[in-house]
Amino acid sequence: MLRVLESQGIQVIIPIGGDDTLSYALRLHDEGTRVIAIPKTMDNDVHGTDYCIGFSTAVTRSVQFIHNLRTAAGSHERIAVVELFGRYSGETCLVSAYLAGADRAAISRSGGHPEAGRAARGGQGGQPEQLPILAISEGAVIEGGEMVLSGEADAYGHRKLGGVGAQAGELIREITGQGIILQQVAYLMRSGSPDSLDLMVAFNYATMAADLAVEGLSGRMVALRGGTYTNVPISVTRDGVKRVDVDELYDVTEYRPKVRHVGGKPMFLY
Repeated sequence: MLRVLESQGIQVIIPIGGDDTLSYALRLHDEGTRVIAIPKTMDNDVHGTDYCIGFSTAVTRSVQFIHNLRTAAGSHERIAVVELFGRYSGETCLVSAYLAGADRAAISRSGGHPEAGRAARGGQGGQPEQLPILAISEGAVIEGGEMVLSGEADAYGHRKLGGVGAQAGELIREITGQGIILQQVAYLMRSGSPDSLDLMVAFNYATMAADLAVEGLSGRMVALRGGTYTNVPISVTRDGVKRVDVDELYDVTEYRPKVRHVGGKPMFLY
């Protein structure tokens, strides 16, 4: 990679991506390459920024799909299980469930439990239009089980996630005796045109990155922090990963979002 950059006369790299992409960008920076990074992942889990391009669009689509699925779940008198992308961060699932009014949410930080099916059914009154919807993160784990992975590991050691929704749906069916609608939203969450918020952030991140490059800076990552555009050392990405504050935003016994206080929290709860 270094030889190619030198031979092509490339003076600065602007990598756009999530933790894998930015970890390699950090490696290039450590090797002396000029790097200005842009955080982009629907998981919104890059350390050092409140927001990554793609998150708003993924949540917007997920909320729409959950709302639309209520019609089928009600007419067929079934419990809906919606599996969402999000890898090892539960923020996409948690925020989507919160905004769509999903009855239960199983996120990757909380694990799952077969009794969640019984809890989800309780108090619903048995009316078809009131049957619950469970949003579940692809990285969630059924209690006593393991994360559902498939395929060979990629260059960063990650195998493909997906399938926990089917496990949860089968357990809920066994416990409740109720029919299940399983929907993996998957790549539909990240396909097509971005929403207006993602367009705005992408434009502004691009402008900031270009300005930093013209100024001759290196080893920086554009970011949103406290509602303000800024830039931070790219090395901040190695300090950790951003995860949902379970104690503040999630009820681990009822498997649902618990956003009781928003004062003082960032626009995108985490």
